[in-house]
Amino acid sequence: MNIHRLIKGGLAAGLCLTALATGIRMAEAKDWRDPTLSPDERAKLLDAELTPDERIGLLHGPMALPFKIERLPDGAIGAAGYIPGVPRLGIPALKETDASLGVTNPMGIRPGDTATALPSGLALASSFNPKLAHDGGAMIAREAVAKGFNVLLAGGANLARDPRNGRNFEYLGEDPLLAGTLAGESIKGIQSQNIVSTVKHLSLNGQETNRHWANSVIGEAAHRESDLLAFQIAIEKGQPGSVMCAYNLVNGDYSCGSDHLLIKVLKGDWGYKGWVMSDWGAVHATDYAAKGLDQQSGEQLDDQVWFGEPLKQAVAAGTIPAARLSDMSRRILRSMFAAGLFEEKPAPAIDIAAHEAVAKQVADEGIVLLANKGILPLAPGVKKVAVIGGHADSGVLSGAGSSQVTSHGGNPTVIPVGGEGFMAAWLRQAFHNSSPLKALRAALPGATVSFNDGRYPAAAAALAKDADVVIIFANQWMSEGLDAYDLSLPQGQDQLIEAVAAANPNSIVVLQTGGPVLMPWLDKVGGVVSAWYSGQKGGEAIADVLTGKVNPSGRLPVTFPASLDQYPRHDLPGWGLPEKQQFDVVYEEGSDVGYRRFAAKGMKPLFPFGHGLSYTTFTYDKLRVKGGDTLTVSFEVTNTGKLQGKDAPQIYLAGAAGKPLRRLIGFEKIDLKPGERRTVTVKADPRLLAHFDEAGRQWRIDGGDYDVAVGPSAAQTVLSGKARVSQRTLKP
Repeated sequence: MNIHRLIKGGLAAGLCLTALATGIRMAEAKDWRDPTLSPDERAKLLDAELTPDERIGLLHGPMALPFKIERLPDGAIGAAGYIPGVPRLGIPALKETDASLGVTNPMGIRPGDTATALPSGLALASSFNPKLAHDGGAMIAREAVAKGFNVLLAGGANLARDPRNGRNFEYLGEDPLLAGTLAGESIKGIQSQNIVSTVKHLSLNGQETNRHWANSVIGEAAHRESDLLAFQIAIEKGQPGSVMCAYNLVNGDYSCGSDHLLIKVLKGDWGYKGWVMSDWGAVHATDYAAKGLDQQSGEQLDDQVWFGEPLKQAVAAGTIPAARLSDMSRRILRSMFAAGLFEEKPAPAIDIAAHEAVAKQVADEGIVLLANKGILPLAPGVKKVAVIGGHADSGVLSGAGSSQVTSHGGNPTVIPVGGEGFMAAWLRQAFHNSSPLKALRAALPGATVSFNDGRYPAAAAALAKDADVVIIFANQWMSEGLDAYDLSLPQGQDQLIEAVAAANPNSIVVLQTGGPVLMPWLDKVGGVVSAWYSGQKGGEAIADVLTGKVNPSGRLPVTFPASLDQYPRHDLPGWGLPEKQQFDVVYEEGSDVGYRRFAAKGMKPLFPFGHGLSYTTFTYDKLRVKGGDTLTVSFEVTNTGKLQGKDAPQIYLAGAAGKPLRRLIGFEKIDLKPGERRTVTVKADPRLLAHFDEAGRQWRIDGGDYDVAVGPSAAQTVLSGKARVSQRTLKP
């Protein structure tokens, strides 16, 4: 036997065992810096490295504006919010900006800094185009990242329950499927650029009037089937890093201190892994930490920094478990890892032309042709055009509040509104530098296009009388912090339209509004166009639709009522009440929001949800409905007109197991050339067929025949069919 060979072999084996043991120890000693680990693993490892004070530091921060603070924190960018990082561990600070309609520059705190302004949320919702939501979100995110931000306070998913709500223009309409789908795609687009997006404001933040003291009252099943379903869909599709809770109370508890909303529903039933941040000034106690809130935002707006020293003392006293504190910081770190905030990447360049093209496309597809007596598109040979009102010579109107964007080219017209309180600084009518008058003159070089400001109806009517066609711009300015008192056009604009239309019935009304308005003059004008707040290139988009360069394809994401009496609350809850006096907003309509309630009550609106005209025509045929665990619906759409155009066919549940109803279960945006056919196939989310079983805490689908209606709006059925759906239950 060769002793040297035995010794050599033994040494080799020993070395192999040593190496194996070392490798095992290295594998066990995972490092949070390892990018191959999951965000959950990395967050758990990094959270373990934090000191108690460092952990507390991640859980609160100020609004990054010179308001109730002596100076901005070191490293903060003037904007919505700032949460200090932990330099010792390489944890970056959270630099937060508003939001869904573009990167804001509140009160001009960053002199000269402008951004691309998207059209309003209602304009995006009118497009019925999820791809545009994704592209718009990605565009805003690129600009935010280039400016140094890493959190966008975007993703508004609140349903438009009251047409007077001052923030409806930021949101995505009255239907949970439409709002949830578009919000989810927007969030997905934002986070594709390595930045965190929120979804907000959970939940039932349905009005601005005394919003801090409004108690939203609703049954659990109705809540799950409406507003919560919109949030659930948005979260599933977009996976936002953070959820922002709301100012209002929900069934007696403040949203940001509701363990039912934040723990049982959001983090329990939905398994949400990110963090919950408060709205700015929405925290009222330290025990909100025990009820699901993870971070206090805009801390100087609250009575005190509840998640600072008071939280530290509560943990020391054992009233807030140390494990809960770690859960709060770990959730924040987890979303930071998931969004790529720890990876060093060069800031993207801002391609202004490309970004403005995105804004223009959203406006093109979001403008809704509501009524047309053959006057649109404008005839190529039109010679004399009168443009009246709406500051159309200057630009296009925008909504106000925290979403107000200082757009490229500045604001050529800014009209102070006046007012008192914290929101007073935002109460101004700002116009984006995109003049419809200039755009119309460019689009109609052979015509004389005159303008009258509309201050005196008689003077406007005199100009209109001699014109071939008249275009009247009518504005309804809306803002965060304020609700509309009613649905009339303010400042005598209804009377202006009446006077002009009496002088010349070839009048077209272009509405720049934050939601539905009444139209007592509707039968006296030749056409009505809803342009909403049309953003950076809105003037050009309006001109292109009016002249036919763009075939309108927008569809209403909200119902336009014939009267305010058609809504369950004629008087706005809380109007005239003093501050700090709580009051109930009883959502007696439950899950029958908007068009669902109109259908249930048999009421005829002025214009139904989903309505919108085109310069071409479409037909639907060859309907096929398949049942089983859910409904699968397919049919063919044909462009039967002479122009290329986009359609947004809609599929509704018209009856469930013998119960008539109306519920959007699918839609698609398609572009067709003349004579072109295309098959549309939609598989319904089974929750849209179900009702929520409160006792069983689950979705329940009753077995039986389910009726389907296909059409161009919630009020018009072109095709109908049915199929049998199996009885089943679904997790909440």
